[in-house]
Amino acid sequence: MDDKEIKVLIFSIGEEYYATDIMEIERILGYEETTKLPDSPDFVEGVINYEGNILPIISLTKRFGLDSQQKSDQAKIIVTKQDGNKIGIVVDVVSEVRDINSDNIEVPPEIISGISKRYIKGLIKIDEKIIIFLNLAKILTEEEKELI
Repeated sequence: MDDKEIKVLIFSIGEEYYATDIMEIERILGYEETTKLPDSPDFVEGVINYEGNILPIISLTKRFGLDSQQKSDQAKIIVTKQDGNKIGIVVDVVSEVRDINSDNIEVPPEIISGISKRYIKGLIKIDEKIIIFLNLAKILTEEEKELI
């Protein structure tokens, strides 16, 4: 790996910290109630109207099978863009944007706290914390993109 910086957005869900490449994010919205879709997978919270389009909102807690807590009052929706599709991801707290040196990103072990490796680009170590560097583009499988 050459020595390069990437900008990441750090957020938390429950007690865990996650990061994602800022390039994958279009916008951060305040949390709003979603409209539940019948027959949608259970990790899909529902949809909201975003700039005149329907935006599916996904719960990472349910996606990863973590215990879900009550929504925090600081909950936000991160709008990510992937191949022309946009999805919103609910997070509890958006903490900061940071530059991370690629040297500080380690290859993840096979399984981390129940999250399959395909969602994870690596582990970032900052200030004694281990932050899970998510690959948001892989949060949905192709089949799931079809479903939504």
